[in-house]
Amino acid sequence: MPYNFDALIERRGTGSRKWNAYPPDVLPMWIADMDFRVPQPVIDALAQHVQHGVFGYEEPSQELALTICERMSAQYGWAVQPDHIVFLPGVITGFNAACRAFADPGDSILVQTPVYPPMLAAPANNSQELVTAPLRLARDGSVIRYEVDLEAFEQAISPRTRLFLLCHPHNPAGLDFSQETLAGLADICLRHDVVICSDEIHCDLVLGKTRHQPAATLSPEVANRCVTLMAPSKTYNIPGLGCSFAIIQNRDLRERFCRATSGIVPNVNALGLTAALAAYRHGDEWLSALLSYLTANRDFLVDYVQRYLPQLAVTVPQATYLAWLDCRQAGIAGSPSSFFIQHARVAFNDGAAFGAEGVGFVRLNFGTPRSLLKEGLDRIRRALEDLEQGSVPIRQINVTAY
Repeated sequence: MPYNFDALIERRGTGSRKWNAYPPDVLPMWIADMDFRVPQPVIDALAQHVQHGVFGYEEPSQELALTICERMSAQYGWAVQPDHIVFLPGVITGFNAACRAFADPGDSILVQTPVYPPMLAAPANNSQELVTAPLRLARDGSVIRYEVDLEAFEQAISPRTRLFLLCHPHNPAGLDFSQETLAGLADICLRHDVVICSDEIHCDLVLGKTRHQPAATLSPEVANRCVTLMAPSKTYNIPGLGCSFAIIQNRDLRERFCRATSGIVPNVNALGLTAALAAYRHGDEWLSALLSYLTANRDFLVDYVQRYLPQLAVTVPQATYLAWLDCRQAGIAGSPSSFFIQHARVAFNDGAAFGAEGVGFVRLNFGTPRSLLKEGLDRIRRALEDLEQGSVPIRQINVTAY
């Protein structure tokens, strides 16, 4: 069945946070949702639910839990049981609950920067200390990549470190950690009695020949100290429906996690449950086509940077639809994201929000029709050419952060 990911769908005026945050002449390439129509089976299932006309409290169905278990087995050889699954309205809820469940006020939480901003905020939300183990940046011409420094990672752990928030695949680096790297991180955590909370929301969005391995599948010992967060939301472009889940095989960890959510975490949206089941049951043909399109978008982006944007360097994401641009050699004074909003009329995520290591970077969402991706890149090219020719003032630019 053909899927038209090139179709331009008008999203302004629909309540879209992505498209309504900036003035109409600004092209949004920031927040992590895609500009693609969701799989038709998801639309059909939602329409049937709406037609029924009753929206009472709903519990996750046994069918959905079994479908998730079947999916884990088929994709990863991972034997998950329905009672290992805790449904949540979002993965951000999940890693905040993990901080609350497994660490006390004053304890420390470890993350690898630059990283998804809500991970940086979670420790403070629970009166805990944020400790960072920065990823190591390597550059080869116009391509950048990140690596893990296991020695620095272990040195960042203190006697009060209780939890490691792992982002895998990594946002914004686009890195899907190898088995060897995962094993090194997990071994350090096991030796220091640190619980691993692995945010794997982008696990289905693997590009090219990349194959994802959940951290918990490394060994029974790792699974026993691991909370894995997943969701259909990024995969099938349904984040607004609010359905995700944690897989926690250790009963004690699961009970502590559930207590941490008690009374403060709402049930999953009824329509979110409907969409999740339809997506997991009937959305994989669409997903296969999507991954081919995203891989081509990634390759188009990297080629464009190499050909026309010598001032920048870019990651080649193994997973996600998010690229990370190094703008530090472009001659931009102040925030690159502010510069691009004002002078290119393109909105990216400001790299500074991802930690100190993100200053001078922006995050680009290429989960969009290729014509829009090209338009955004052409705008960047013209703005940087103007900057080099002196027609753009080199100064601090203050733009309202949306």
